[in-house]
Amino acid sequence: MLYFGLVFGVVAGNLAAHRASIDPVRTYIATIILIVPALAGARLLYVAAHWQMYRRDPRRIWNRREGGYIMYGGFPIALLLSVPLLAALHLPFGAFWDVASFTILIGMMFARIGCLLNGCCAGRPSSAWCTLSLPNAAGLWRKRIPTQIFEAAIAALLLLFAMAVWHSMPFSGALFLFVTLGYSGARFAMEFAREQEPTGSVFGIAQVISVVAFLSSLSTLTVFWRH
Repeated sequence: MLYFGLVFGVVAGNLAAHRASIDPVRTYIATIILIVPALAGARLLYVAAHWQMYRRDPRRIWNRREGGYIMYGGFPIALLLSVPLLAALHLPFGAFWDVASFTILIGMMFARIGCLLNGCCAGRPSSAWCTLSLPNAAGLWRKRIPTQIFEAAIAALLLLFAMAVWHSMPFSGALFLFVTLGYSGARFAMEFAREQEPTGSVFGIAQVISVVAFLSSLSTLTVFWRH
């Protein structure tokens, strides 16, 4: 499902590049290059968050059969590396990330369905009306909040929002900031519905990063909108 998400996401990004009148070939090259460190960063953040599990057997870190990614780990790496890369390819920074929003959201929709099938990112057990009988990553079946479905739905709603408002954005890059703002806010709330690991922390690493991403996007939008 991650593979399908990447394929369809790249296709969507290419179509969006045509609509944005930026070079679709260079956009495609930049996207393919940035996917590699993004996936590596997402994996490494997952490993760091579960280091107790991996420190005894470091060979498991790159075991693709296990899965395990935290998207936030790839986000800052790709963002930083894109600065010199986009400059070298003569692509506008803001316009590229507006286009990349479509790639990311479509990829997220497919990836969350993959999480549902794999049992990872499972919701906490609950007796609420919206629960489904689902397993977690350990194969333990319970009536759970289907957080993977909810997150895929959030990505779909953000995608529809992006399609509707893209050409009315106040400046280049604003769409990406709005999408980041919406996702980070929703992700912060969604973490409370996920099955929590016994770490003793009030907030998980994803919630901390969500707060940073939300405040960063909000402040950047405010500053650039005023200008």
